[in-house]
Amino acid sequence: MCTATTYYTKDHYFGRNLDLEYSYNETVTITPRNYEFKFRKVKNIEKHYAIIGMAYVANEYPLYYDAINEKGVGMAGLNFPSNADYKEEKEDCDNIAPFEFIPWVLSQCANLEEAKNLLKRINIAKINFSEELPASPLHWIISDKEASITVESVKDGLKIYDNPVGVLTNNPTFDIHMFNLNNYMSLSTEQPVNNFSKKLNFDTYSRGMGAMGLPGDLSSASRFVKATFTKMNSISGTSESESISQFFHILGSVEQQRGCVHMGENKYEITIYSSCCNMDKGIYYYTTYENSQITGVDMHKENLDGNSLINYKLVTGQQINMQN
Repeated sequence: MCTATTYYTKDHYFGRNLDLEYSYNETVTITPRNYEFKFRKVKNIEKHYAIIGMAYVANEYPLYYDAINEKGVGMAGLNFPSNADYKEEKEDCDNIAPFEFIPWVLSQCANLEEAKNLLKRINIAKINFSEELPASPLHWIISDKEASITVESVKDGLKIYDNPVGVLTNNPTFDIHMFNLNNYMSLSTEQPVNNFSKKLNFDTYSRGMGAMGLPGDLSSASRFVKATFTKMNSISGTSESESISQFFHILGSVEQQRGCVHMGENKYEITIYSSCCNMDKGIYYYTTYENSQITGVDMHKENLDGNSLINYKLVTGQQINMQN
């Protein structure tokens, strides 16, 4: 499964964990302004905002998992099985395939308000990329430097939620995730006090007893609570180093380790990569399961007026800095 979040200090950050039991050999992919986005049911876009993100490139088309554009809008698609319901094509709508949704928004929108206006006429259509790559059941988080929304295409239609916590995981639907936070309103970063019974004496027997009751399992509902609590209470300096370090610590609170989630046979779900995008500077940082060193790709060091995709293979081997 997956977790996405935002984090704002002096600059603004957006990223996610991708949790799966396999990899598509994804790459950090930059789509320059003059790459022609070809869409199945709407007009192609020849000139657009430049985009950087993680993608599986198939037939020279970037199938983005998460990305930001040069204006500071970020977007990620997360697994949403059983709930995602894509529709047949509709007249008087922009019929967009699920795999086109991130390019469709990020190529055109400079902020969240523009994205909301674009969504007023969208229909997420039941269109596969190919027979080998059917449409994945997804829902999406879209963020700019001020706020976030969640977009879900379900049986009842297209749902667009304001996302005041800037966090998204997987099932259930976003409204249920937000309601579930009510069950954790008593969580505190402080040492616990005895509200159990005045007839009993309890000891705060160790340090680190803040957040007693915070769920620690790897279900999407628990990850939503834990990531939200961690993010909402996070404190860091405002430098780039302090900010991205704290961002990866937030994602690290809900990462998955090989062996904890068995997917059958000899397969285990792991956090394949974690990403952190500086939305102001256009830098895509990432770590991988085997490589905890942060690697960065700066979109502005490339020719953003080109027309061909730019790809960087992930650094997956552990990078160790020996001090002696």
